[in-house]
Amino acid sequence: MIRKTVYSFGALVAILSLAALISAQDKKSTLSGYIVDKMCAAGTAKKDDVMAAAANHPKSCALKEKCLASGLGVFADGKFYEFDAKGTEMAKTLLEKSDKENGIKVNVEGAVSGSQVAVSKITAAE
Repeated sequence: MIRKTVYSFGALVAILSLAALISAQDKKSTLSGYIVDKMCAAGTAKKDDVMAAAANHPKSCALKEKCLASGLGVFADGKFYEFDAKGTEMAKTLLEKSDKENGIKVNVEGAVSGSQVAVSKITAAE
């Protein structure tokens, strides 16, 4: 009887720990940073000042066919977060409408899981 109770309690603790870990990874967040295409993100990440490099990334580059096909994301707090397909489409629309030529700063709302973002909203940051 005691053995069953201990095993049941252990299983419950394991399930609750896993649930907490999953919810912590997929929590809704707001990221502020600069839109960069995935193809250029690797090179940008190698710069001494990642955020300064991202702030100088040309809009024309991100909208090139090959770069856009690689996907878009945002450099925030020195890290690149890749957008899901919906986020890439939203970012593309924002880039096309922007008057700025370099360093399109945005606020991105969505569920962050590792370095991926399931985007729910993207707005231009001032």
